[in-house]
Amino acid sequence: MRIAHVLRVPIGTRLVLMTVLADRRLLLVHAHPDDESIGSGITMAKYVEEGAHVTLVTCTLGEEGEVLIEELAHIAADQDDILAEYRLKELEAAMEFLGVRDHRRLGGDGKYRDTGMSWGGNGQADLPDESHATAFWHADFLAAATDLVAVIREVKPQVVVTYDEFGGYGHPDHIQANRVTHYAVALAAAESFRRDLGPAWDVAKVYWTTSSATRLRLAMETLEGGENMLPAFDPNNLPPMFTEDENIAASIVGTEAQTKAKIAAMQAHETQIRPDGHFFAMGMDLALLTWSTEHFRLVKGTKGPVGESGFEEDLFSGIA
Repeated sequence: MRIAHVLRVPIGTRLVLMTVLADRRLLLVHAHPDDESIGSGITMAKYVEEGAHVTLVTCTLGEEGEVLIEELAHIAADQDDILAEYRLKELEAAMEFLGVRDHRRLGGDGKYRDTGMSWGGNGQADLPDESHATAFWHADFLAAATDLVAVIREVKPQVVVTYDEFGGYGHPDHIQANRVTHYAVALAAAESFRRDLGPAWDVAKVYWTTSSATRLRLAMETLEGGENMLPAFDPNNLPPMFTEDENIAASIVGTEAQTKAKIAAMQAHETQIRPDGHFFAMGMDLALLTWSTEHFRLVKGTKGPVGESGFEEDLFSGIA
């Protein structure tokens, strides 16, 4: 897959084809279809709109996901086991809303299967009692990283985005995506590793997706009005997916159009996200506010200049 346009440059009497990379290139690594829209839909829409090349790598097809449409219950993993077909179509529809043309599955469709998850006693995700032999969690670590090295060396992204070391809420595939991404970034920069995959490429900046603890507390104060509308969260003991602002490097705020594109992309994952579910339980006006901002922790590279928000407002800031 080409990642930019091709120029035909005349050399004497010959025409030479030259692949021209976009000036800014962003690679995002997510575990399942829908994760990308929820966690970084604004960011993807923003950079597509600005002319950057955006590449999405999805590690699995989400085969073990819960099917929320009653009449499609039969497609679930414990029945006909064809949910992957639906989730791939949903992913394609979501990428249309966000404008992303370069979206791939790690190693090809279906190479790594959704591991599934269970809920632990601490309210965080954990490994399921049983998982498929090809589950992403069981993948050969070097093989999975090598699949991603091939993409990194082709696309040559200056910025890579993935999950934190806990995968946001403990899902094993999110944790594995974090580990595979960091290993691949290191291997891609090693000149002596797999020269057949192309020249070495050192990614300038790596970010982890996160959410602002300050922003959540403010939302809780605003929405309570005498009745706790977010009873699952203790503002003094928030889950690890929420980060204090001092540890957040970047904040990407979407325009109204970009936020609507993100919400449309989320809703495209209809087997996984209910239009009237908890993602939109507070109404569309508040959904537009809630989903309009995405935060990131910088874990590789140098932090660039900050804006009026106190955060970087461009993931490419500080990159020469």
